[in-house]
Parts: sequence; C-alpha cells; structure tokens
Amino acid sequence: MRALIQRVSQARLEVDGTIIGQIKHGLLVLVCAMQGDTEESGARLALKISKLRIFRDDAGKMNKSLSDVGGSALIVSQFTLAADTSRGNRPGFSSAAPPETGQALYEKFSDQMAELGIPVATGAFGADMAVTLTNDGPVTLWLEV
Repeated sequence: MRALIQRVSQARLEVDGTIIGQIKHGLLVLVCAMQGDTEESGARLALKISKLRIFRDDAGKMNKSLSDVGGSALIVSQFTLAADTSRGNRPGFSSAAPPETGQALYEKFSDQMAELGIPVATGAFGADMAVTLTNDGPVTLWLEV
C-alpha cells in the first residue's frame, strides 16, 4: 500500500458541500491499495503510521507519535497515488488495485488504524471530495509497504 501523510492542525472532507469527515490535530492520510496488496500490507502501514515520530516534543523536536499527542487520522482513498507517468503526459493507474479490492483494503486499513487506538474519520470511497487542510510544519511523508 502507498500513503501520503500530512501532519495537520485541521482537515476536513466535503461531498456536495456536506462535511463527511473532519479532524483537528493529527494526520491526513491519503492511501492507495496497489495490485497485490493484502490486509497484512494495510496492517503494516497502519502500525508504521501510528508509530511515526513526526510530532514535536517539548523541545520542539519531531519525537512524538500520533498516539503520543492524542491526534486523529483523516483517511482518504486516493487511487491517483498509483499514477504512472513514465509513458507520456497522461497518467496510467493500472498498478492500483481494482475498485472492489481497493475499497475493501481501504476500509480494512481504516479499521486497523482505529484498532491501534487512533481516532479515525474517513472519506467516501470513489466520491468526488473536496479536501481542506492546514498543513502543520509543513510535514509531508511518502510511505510504501
């Protein structure tokens, strides 16, 4: 699985002007299930994200995890993270998991994050969503397991 995570002071998702998910301090997690990914891939990614020490401690160093700071995760399915632009200007997405598999893995990943004690808000799989966030730092990381 692939994820782009952003440390945020706030983030929210809207569909047709209606807020469907929002968090305050925590992480915006854009996640993509790739072909060949499994629930175990998602579990490894969830554990990695929950333990990443990317939040400031009292000395201002990135030394605390999402759990340490009591943060939340806003998890958004983002198949475009599978983009292949090696053959021109129009991206291809054939390395992404098929939609039904992608949705199942996205939902399981969200559950796995919650099982680790992280408060989770989610988007709507396959929906056209408006994402609003305030990037904190900015801190943005690319992860792949």
